[in-house]
Amino acid sequence: MTTEVRSLREFKMPDVGEGLTEAEILSWYVKPGDTVTDGQVVCEVETAKAAVELPIPFTGVVEQLFFAEGATVDVGTVIISVAVAGEAPAPAAPAAAPAPAAAAAAEAAEPERREVLVGYGPRTGGSQRRARRTTAAAPAPVAVPAAAPAPAPAPAPVAAPAPAVAVTGDRPLAKPPVRKLAKDLGIDLRAVTPTGPDGVITREDLHAHAAAVAVPAPALVVEQAAEPAAAPVAVPGAGDVRVPIKGVRKATAQAMVASAFTAPHVTEFVQVDVTRTMKFVRRLKESGELGRDVRVSPLLLVAKALLTAIKRNPEINAQWDEAAQEIVIKGQVNLGIAAATPRGLIVPNIKDAGAKTLSGLAVSLGELIDTARQGKTAPGDMQGGTVTITNVGVFGVDSGTPILNPGEAAILAFGAVRELPWVHKGKVVPRQVTTLALSFDHRLVDGELGSKVLADIAGILEHPKRLITWG
Repeated sequence: MTTEVRSLREFKMPDVGEGLTEAEILSWYVKPGDTVTDGQVVCEVETAKAAVELPIPFTGVVEQLFFAEGATVDVGTVIISVAVAGEAPAPAAPAAAPAPAAAAAAEAAEPERREVLVGYGPRTGGSQRRARRTTAAAPAPVAVPAAAPAPAPAPAPVAAPAPAVAVTGDRPLAKPPVRKLAKDLGIDLRAVTPTGPDGVITREDLHAHAAAVAVPAPALVVEQAAEPAAAPVAVPGAGDVRVPIKGVRKATAQAMVASAFTAPHVTEFVQVDVTRTMKFVRRLKESGELGRDVRVSPLLLVAKALLTAIKRNPEINAQWDEAAQEIVIKGQVNLGIAAATPRGLIVPNIKDAGAKTLSGLAVSLGELIDTARQGKTAPGDMQGGTVTITNVGVFGVDSGTPILNPGEAAILAFGAVRELPWVHKGKVVPRQVTTLALSFDHRLVDGELGSKVLADIAGILEHPKRLITWG
């Protein structure tokens, strides 16, 4: 005869590493009394890096929510408890029971499993509960119905059978829930080191991989979000308004200060006659050569011009390694596009953008901008950028001195396109003109290299059909 048992499991704010110590709970997707399953998203939180949906790693009934929406919670603090149900194992025969000494040794040998959340997997080792802050500002637990008396201690629930592993050809081995989690986190399974039996990638492998990769901090703006961020509104004559600095905005401020006072910035400017580029954009839109549903904009050709210039001058796609005192020239171009979102400025990037055709780049650029506007950019999409574009022209701004995205050697600002008097074929005529500004890290990019890259971009935009190959 089997007996149902219940045990209370605690779900803690994830230890995200990288020096982050807290996160804000943006929204709860469950309430006390709801049934949750392993892998189900229970809440969304915002750290200094990004907003992330957190799935719970076990199945049961929600017992209590410890913090309300809007609360800022220390990493390692319990945020939700779940009553987990299962079956008690049948009593073992006396002869099969292990000796007390052997049982104690086995218990000592098995490390405790600490539950952490999205992107930062379980760690083994002794756990130590953090003392909860007792300041007046600490949020009170959310009220919940009275719980049934806790049962006497019982063996852990029996785990449900694991789903079959899906394998096709040379695809990495992983269970369907793990593949879904990898997709949500923006992780390429081929880059993950498996530790499961027979080379199967586990949930813990994904967490460990995500925690090991640094997320680049935000830079400048490129595309305006569809919905502005909710913020206090300043009214003339109504007194001071204070806006809390937290989450992505806090990370932006810290990263820009660090970048400005770490990398010696140099900015160069050039005015460019982009009349032919604008005509080329109109032709591509009208003809549908890149695809019927593909978004075509001047930013697309600016991005392709930058990638072409980098191909000819690969030394600018580099990184400064302070520890090794080396310049690392990157093997591929991960093109960052600075984007304004309701939560602040982020810089998702297009992986290996230099290998894409114009049509492929257009598709990737459209998807990147749409995802950023929806606030759904995965952490993986903000990792590993090598060079950035910021489109200040969408706000009617002619130019600026963009600050480098930390860890990158260059950033290109694309200004507004205006009709100006211009000398063309010996005559002063109205032409469409823009200003480009290239900031670069003078430790690894000297004036000659920076000037060559900027001049190359300008030349391509003056004659786009002659220098850009697309398909």
